[in-house]
Amino acid sequence: MINIVGLGPGDLSLISYGAIEGLKNSKKVFLRTEKHPVVKDLEKLTKFESLDHFYDENDDFDDVYRKISEFIVEEGKSEDVVYAVPGHPRVAEKTVDMIEKLAKENNIDVDVVASMSFVDAMFEALAFDPSNGFRLVDAFEMQTSYIDTDINLIVTQVYDEFIASEVKLYLMDRYDDEQEVYIVRGAGIKGEEFIKKVRLCELDWAENEFDYLTSLYVPKVENKKYNTVHDLELIMDKLRAPDGCDWDKKQTHESLKNSVIEEAYELYNAIENDDIDEMIEELGDVLLQVIFHCQIGKEEGMFDLGEVANGICTKLITRHPHIFGDANINREEFEKTWEEIKKKEKGESTITEGIKRIPVYLPALMKAEKVQHKAALVGFDWDDIYDVFSKVEEEYEEVREAYELDFAGFIADKYAGEDVLEKIKEENLELLDEYHTLKIQYIKEELGDLLFSIVNLARFLDVDTTEALNGTIDKFVNRFGFVEEKVIESGKTFDEMSLEEMDKFWDQAKELEI
Repeated sequence: MINIVGLGPGDLSLISYGAIEGLKNSKKVFLRTEKHPVVKDLEKLTKFESLDHFYDENDDFDDVYRKISEFIVEEGKSEDVVYAVPGHPRVAEKTVDMIEKLAKENNIDVDVVASMSFVDAMFEALAFDPSNGFRLVDAFEMQTSYIDTDINLIVTQVYDEFIASEVKLYLMDRYDDEQEVYIVRGAGIKGEEFIKKVRLCELDWAENEFDYLTSLYVPKVENKKYNTVHDLELIMDKLRAPDGCDWDKKQTHESLKNSVIEEAYELYNAIENDDIDEMIEELGDVLLQVIFHCQIGKEEGMFDLGEVANGICTKLITRHPHIFGDANINREEFEKTWEEIKKKEKGESTITEGIKRIPVYLPALMKAEKVQHKAALVGFDWDDIYDVFSKVEEEYEEVREAYELDFAGFIADKYAGEDVLEKIKEENLELLDEYHTLKIQYIKEELGDLLFSIVNLARFLDVDTTEALNGTIDKFVNRFGFVEEKVIESGKTFDEMSLEEMDKFWDQAKELEI
């Protein structure tokens, strides 16, 4: 049998009668830590063994809690034991949950005896009604905790200035720097209780004292700082409400689809310009599109942000079995494994199905690279880059041949073995039209092959074709701007300039590396 008892927030009077009796009547008592004010009184009630040595032997708190839990369960296999923890066993006590799970696996009974928690003591010290709502967060788990500034917050285990500094930096992303917070030390302990109100930006100042009985109380905000996706959801909900914005209310998935592409390109541009402020703004615009579509989906009863978030989280976990599972995947195999997982998710049986799933409206250069990449993953690719160079040359020659296709050659091919002159007399106009149509189609086809082979070459050279082409476009625009300046300086217009004169200006721009 394992009896888990609470030692209250720090004053003997706040320990429950059941906990006192359990401590007095047990022959085997273990304290998670002696660093608790009631320990000096417990020495008069019972003999106990401290488990503080686990903290000395391990640097990681998770390891400490795990080893303490394993130790208590092992002791409980042979005799009844009491495991005593500060405060209430059900409030911010990780080892209690671990012990209960391990005990169940080993068929050991567990009984939990409550005492007042440090949270209750804080309510009393701050004259705070918990029915108004609050969130309890461990300082060591701040980075993974959701902070809702619309409700009161209690942060536990603010042991020292270093932890206070970490907490401050995290909270300053969500609260105003001037937000009032309360440092609460020794709540519920007569003669030791201490409360100090400071601004959030002052939390880790040297004059503030912290110890293992220190927590932080942050009241809900009055001046809202919008910093969560939930805030954006609420704003969008209001905009789409019956008394909301007429423009926002009439939008649909269909009417917004081009906006998604537009905002994505504006973000791309911000990244290209290395403009952080612009990136923040454009990322916000992209996020707005996601929330907008989720709000419409919610109103239609089809889906909401929760389903979207669950879908992408599940997908990431499934597609990273080497991170969230026990799969052993090396870097070279990762992309191939990723594609196999995607095939399974989509119910596809062939590689071609996956290739056809690439969006039709994706920019052509990007789509070509993706198609080639998917084929290359299964080995359908050139072995040598010089074969790719040869393919580019071959496709270039075929473009020239298409351009140089003459009317006589077309007629000869079309009417081989027939009376060509008679046919020309009968269908002259139609044949000329057909010739021009065919020639344009032929050039288009061969030019497409040439562009595709150039994308292939860029892939082998590890060059982004879109970036490369955009770079050339920018260079052309800058050099053309230089040429135009020179034309204006000459007092002439473009119409009055010869190509040779303009070429000289162009060469000057190249020499100046414009």
